[in-house]
Amino acid sequence: MSTSTLISVDNNIGLMAVLCGIVALAICLEQRYKWAAKLTGCILVLLTTLILSNLRIIPEDAPAYGFVGTYLVPMALPLLLFRANIREIAKNSGRLLILFLLSACGTMLGSVIAFFTVGRFIPEVGKFLAMITGSYIGGGINFVAMAENYGASGTMVSTANVADAITMMFFFFALMTIPSMAFFKRHFRHPIEDHLATVEGQNANGKTNAANYWSRKEISLKDIALALGISVVIVAVSTPLADFFSAAIPTGNFFLNFCNALLGSKYLIITLIAVVAATVFHKQLNEIKGAQEFGTYFIYMFFATMSAPVSLRLLVNDAPIFFVCCIIIVGVNIIVTLVFTKLLKFGIEDAMVASNANVGGASTAAALAIAKGWDSLVVPGILVGTLGNVIGNICGILIGTIFGA
Repeated sequence: MSTSTLISVDNNIGLMAVLCGIVALAICLEQRYKWAAKLTGCILVLLTTLILSNLRIIPEDAPAYGFVGTYLVPMALPLLLFRANIREIAKNSGRLLILFLLSACGTMLGSVIAFFTVGRFIPEVGKFLAMITGSYIGGGINFVAMAENYGASGTMVSTANVADAITMMFFFFALMTIPSMAFFKRHFRHPIEDHLATVEGQNANGKTNAANYWSRKEISLKDIALALGISVVIVAVSTPLADFFSAAIPTGNFFLNFCNALLGSKYLIITLIAVVAATVFHKQLNEIKGAQEFGTYFIYMFFATMSAPVSLRLLVNDAPIFFVCCIIIVGVNIIVTLVFTKLLKFGIEDAMVASNANVGGASTAAALAIAKGWDSLVVPGILVGTLGNVIGNICGILIGTIFGA
């Protein structure tokens, strides 16, 4: 592989330069151009890395990518959870929280339907559904957690990544376009869109919504030290705790298998510790500036590595059935979310952010809300999306246990 790509697999600094450059380019485009803001920086990162990988400029797999998954992703979790005060989630995000939980049920239902319709064509379908269920209730971080939790093979992870990445592109496109489609304009409430009818995607100051949201903020060396320090400490404590529970809890029946997989997941332990800290020390953690920026940047780096293994050849030859499975799950999620949105008389904007917070996670939910100008849904989207990091892993483990992962 190292001789078949322009940048070799062992050129770690070169690959990190490419990844950082891709993220920087995506963020700059998103904050400068209307079309890029509508696509969101996450999609731009995925597409750019996908193109470079398939043009054989960068390898499909490399130690540099492993560094991002091993160190930056676990650190991103606590950083993004600094504001995940459970009391605040319940108090300020009640409507979106209800819809988010119902949307998560849609993902679970979609996984069950996928198992009975196409499951027999997928090897180790339990592991695959565990990864996808976890991923589609909280975002891509849970995908990594479930893949490591069940020891999924490299082939399965690569194939699942291909199917998932292509599905996510269709999914994000759907969420961007559904609110403006005539059918949904007639049959659903659009309270925020109606309020923003005269804005046309850009603010009066000429900047995109993303540029305004991620504007310059006061930050000190102390903030950087505390944000990164607390994050690393949480990760360092969580790893041996998860190993302890994994070794201490026996297996042998459904309940024990579920508890072992649940408490033996370092990502779940990281999330639980971070949420407890954010709830107990919410004032102190809210005073630390830059945590959200660091966490979001690390997630962008993760998105860059996610689409590198996505081979379009593999999609055509080996991954169509995985793609169909993902489409079924995402499709059911959207349908269930829209049905309950209509029944509860919520706005279509709530539906899109709730579904995005499930399938794409907190960062993409925020990116969607920012790009569309739905400022009132940015923080609630982040809060319920980070809650998905907790329940997503639980649901993924539950599905994996039921279907024999």
